[in-house]
Amino acid sequence: MKAQETKWVIDPTHSKVSFKVKHLMISNVLGSFREFEGTATTEGDDFSTAQISFSLNAASIDTEVADRDAHLKSADFFDAEKFPKIIFSGNGMKDLGDDIYELTGDLTIKDVTKPVKLQAEFGGIGTDPWGNVKAGFSVSGKINRKDFGLNWNAALEAGGVLVGEEIKLSADIELAKVAS
Repeated sequence: MKAQETKWVIDPTHSKVSFKVKHLMISNVLGSFREFEGTATTEGDDFSTAQISFSLNAASIDTEVADRDAHLKSADFFDAEKFPKIIFSGNGMKDLGDDIYELTGDLTIKDVTKPVKLQAEFGGIGTDPWGNVKAGFSVSGKINRKDFGLNWNAALEAGGVLVGEEIKLSADIELAKVAS
């Protein structure tokens, strides 16, 4: 017998989506997205059955430097006015054991969609003091920004480039079960 379908939504006040990229090939620039939303649909509380939908507002990027954020929102990078959403559509959560899952899906940045694999560590399920059931995940992965048409860069006099191609992604996500 199939378990009852459960709907979950991201609790944005207890979640964060971050990234890290090399700068000058010697250090990292950190940033986050301030506005995002997502849902998961599972059979009961079994996240290996999850159907996941997630999007973030490209214009909500925040590296704590206004000029850099404006450049990242421009056509050189996200072109946030023309492509306001970055979208992840999950198509699989493979249970690898020890509360680790391989999350697969399609990531769309600008007008480019590519398959990605992320690692999701399940933190567990708990109930808050108000009776709301929550589930927690830490998600991590890497993408190459050039795969998504984010090609802007500048060559360095000593060799190398200003901005690295590999983007390290991390998200701490708290999901709230939707009352049925």
